[in-house]
Amino acid sequence: MQLTIKETADQIGLEAAIACRQIIQEAIQKQGSARIVLSTGASQFEFLQHFVKMDVEWDKVEMFHLDEYIALPEAHPASFRKYLKERFLAYVNVKQAWLVDGEGDPAETLKRLNEEIVKAPVDLALIGIGENAHIAFNDPPADFDVEDPYIVVDLSDTCKNQQVGEGWFATTADVPKQAITMSVKQIMKSRHIVSVVPRPSKSQAIADMMKLGVDCHCPATMLKTHPSWELYLDKHSASQVYTWC
Repeated sequence: MQLTIKETADQIGLEAAIACRQIIQEAIQKQGSARIVLSTGASQFEFLQHFVKMDVEWDKVEMFHLDEYIALPEAHPASFRKYLKERFLAYVNVKQAWLVDGEGDPAETLKRLNEEIVKAPVDLALIGIGENAHIAFNDPPADFDVEDPYIVVDLSDTCKNQQVGEGWFATTADVPKQAITMSVKQIMKSRHIVSVVPRPSKSQAIADMMKLGVDCHCPATMLKTHPSWELYLDKHSASQVYTWC
């Protein structure tokens, strides 16, 4: 694990964007193209603001994203397709964007995504960490063994509470019960993983992840086993583990 701690969310967003640009450009120089996976949510706001301004050969980049609610209309403020179209795809012209369509037949969506994602390795995955230490929508206890790249999962109450707390839904009853998510095994197959995790609400998850061994009840612990994982924290998310000077 390579750890970077800065005072603000904006600072780690910039640092991570610069690191991601380098990873992508190295992949393009080596193989002519790059494949990336993007995460969403409030924790990625600052990162994406910097990332879309990076000097990247976007027309050589193929993009996947981590997850989407089942049966949530794209027009809903919480839709991750809407999020990525407004905060990423509106600014860069990628070679191909494979968005997770949660409104269609889940079986057909899984089939299409699973066929595409396995065609070549993912060079860079942006993997956030949830308040319950989930990665993507792999809530605790996460399935570390499922082989399928994308799967359907039930959302936990702690996950729903986070979505309400961040303002995406009015009440937990409004949060969909299920989502399509990239599996833990597929995430871990990425050549490089970068996690940008600011905000006070993430401090307990970071503390748990740091102190525990690999534990399905703290899914983010699996990231510590990856050979190329970069973790970016601000002073708030790091507050229960490190003393800020």
